[in-house]
Amino acid sequence: MLIKLLHKISERYASQWLVLTFDVSIVVFTFFLAYLIRFNFQLDFDLIIFFKQIPFVIIAACISYLLVGSHKSVVRYTGFKDVVNVIIGVNILATILIISTFFSRKYNFDAVFNISGSVIYIHLLLNILFLIGSKLFVKSIYKQITAELNISKNVLIYGAGSSGLITYEAITNDPKSNIITIGFVDDNDSKIGKKINLLPVYPLKKITPEFVEKYNLEEVIISIQTIESSRLLEITGLLFKLGLKVKIVPPVQNWIDGDLSIGQIKDVRIEDLLGREPIKIANPDLDHEYNNEIIFVTGAAGSIGSEIARKVCNFNYKQLILIDSAESSLYELEQEFILRGIKNFKVIVGDIRDRYRMNLLFNAYKPKIVFHAAAYKHVPLMENNPYEAVSVNIKGTKNIADLSLKHLVNKFVFISTDKAVNPTNVMGASKRIAELYVTCLKGQGQTKFITTRFGNVLGSNGSVIPLFKNQIEAGGPLTVTHKDITRYFMTISEACQLVLEAAAMGNGGEIFVFDMGKSVKIYDLALNMITLSGLRFPDDINIKITGLRPGEKIYEELLADGENTGSTYHEKIMIAKTRAIDKDKIQNLILSLCDKKRKTNIEIVALIKDIIPEYISNNSKFEVLDNKK
Repeated sequence: MLIKLLHKISERYASQWLVLTFDVSIVVFTFFLAYLIRFNFQLDFDLIIFFKQIPFVIIAACISYLLVGSHKSVVRYTGFKDVVNVIIGVNILATILIISTFFSRKYNFDAVFNISGSVIYIHLLLNILFLIGSKLFVKSIYKQITAELNISKNVLIYGAGSSGLITYEAITNDPKSNIITIGFVDDNDSKIGKKINLLPVYPLKKITPEFVEKYNLEEVIISIQTIESSRLLEITGLLFKLGLKVKIVPPVQNWIDGDLSIGQIKDVRIEDLLGREPIKIANPDLDHEYNNEIIFVTGAAGSIGSEIARKVCNFNYKQLILIDSAESSLYELEQEFILRGIKNFKVIVGDIRDRYRMNLLFNAYKPKIVFHAAAYKHVPLMENNPYEAVSVNIKGTKNIADLSLKHLVNKFVFISTDKAVNPTNVMGASKRIAELYVTCLKGQGQTKFITTRFGNVLGSNGSVIPLFKNQIEAGGPLTVTHKDITRYFMTISEACQLVLEAAAMGNGGEIFVFDMGKSVKIYDLALNMITLSGLRFPDDINIKITGLRPGEKIYEELLADGENTGSTYHEKIMIAKTRAIDKDKIQNLILSLCDKKRKTNIEIVALIKDIIPEYISNNSKFEVLDNKK
């Protein structure tokens, strides 16, 4: 009951007029104290004149504080700007008293307005001391009370530079914070051993199990704006081994209105440890590209398709048509858009393999931009189901591309994958053939055909990150197919921003790739995720090597044999310069592959290998076809 009462009291705010009364009362007290100091703490001054001067001082104080509005501030939230405001108000008060004294002496006014200069200056200093001190005292008391109501935690701030100081101020100035900063950590030897705001600066090696136990340390906040991902990984690894939680301060450009708040300090994410900088794209032409356009998104219920749809919603499109055969996921996306108040969109359950149905949709809505994200993407499943891979990834793509050409679509943007490069599995090979077919259509009509090719997407359906998370929740082990296997990674947001940019940048026939940084070892990724979960390897969770799956590569590539890249306006985005192909031959082979006559898996894969000779199966039953070459 008492705790509830204290909570209610802590949520109430004092009236601004009460704050003004409190401030004026301090002014009167310090005015009397200034007289005492001036007369060596003896009552050797005219008390009658003094008491007559008090109403004048009160009026002057009210005028000063009303001018600067210091009474409107919430005392418990007193910060640097409030302190400056108080000082300005005190100086205005002193100025009023000095001016009144000057005119009183010059024109022989009433002695009430004639105040000793020494008293005024002593009063000025006392006001600054008492007013600021009282506000900070109230703030400290409030913080102490709220800290007692909430369980506090001791933290260190990693980074004793400007960002670290701003983080400290954000923590200190938040009255609801239960965080107690016990010091700073820094790599700079010149800072170690010194104090900042009376808090010591420690080296990282000082943070030992004994240190953690001595200071009851629970958390470290990393506040370095230019930290390398490798160094971040090293630091977090050491801290996690000590059983500490690790949080990170976001980049300055992400601070709200240029100010950092505690709510913006987040847990370190796996994205922070991938060793690459997120790609930033700013193209003012995108508004012109998508505004007032009718846009199709196939595979709209999937990870990439749904994110493309979300990003398109940032533009003033005419109509957005979301197509997918996964009705449950499509329904969830529809409800999300309704909840967000998004207008002019329509969800349609449809299968890209059904050319007749797709033709009806093109006729009905007449799109001008098509984002084709529908595909089967799981390598092991497609290795066992080549017919379905061809049916969706090749024939489905062919349907949408052909209809885009027929219905005078302005731009067709195809979502491909790095697994299409020198493929070793059916899924990658099917996507490469789809790339080839899209390339073959260049110049056949007004439609500009554009391909985007990128690596694995963090958090997408069926990707390794959600898999590892589920395995961690289940108590492990984490399964990795090979200890040396590596993959390129990017965020869903980056991938879809690239797709939108490619549509605006492309003139037709391009395959866009981009600098994804270094590839990441999946084994290291598993270790990092165990660490980020606050667990220890192998004590809490182990990692199991299961062996390469059928068709799986150890290393992925972004460029095929015989390809190189050309630059674009963005240093991270490139255009793959592909080798020349025999379009008629390729199209005829693809038509034969898509023939409705049912073929055996071996026959299907044999035809695929005829189309793309660089397709060499790996750890697959289809290796027998390579041996016959």
